[in-house]
Amino acid sequence: MQETVIVAAGWIQTVTGLGNDIKALIFNVLIPVLCGGFVFLVGVKTKAPGPTIMAVIFSAIVWGGAANMDALKNKTTEDITQYDGGGQQITGTGDQ
Repeated sequence: MQETVIVAAGWIQTVTGLGNDIKALIFNVLIPVLCGGFVFLVGVKTKAPGPTIMAVIFSAIVWGGAANMDALKNKTTEDITQYDGGGQQITGTGDQ
């Protein structure tokens, strides 16, 4: 009698957990630190308020986009569904 043992099941769960932890680390720590470093570097190198303010705005856009990834994903899915005709009837009954 032969038994089937899935050896990779524990590894798959471990790697999935690691992937989720790394993803959380990137979105919650790495992106904000990089945005702050970018603003600091631009401010130190240029010593001018204009480029530094633009760096702050750009960093805010990047950080906000990364923080709202779920909302952006849902919006993209809605747009694709609407484009494919899944949302509303695009043509009226008399227009066909």
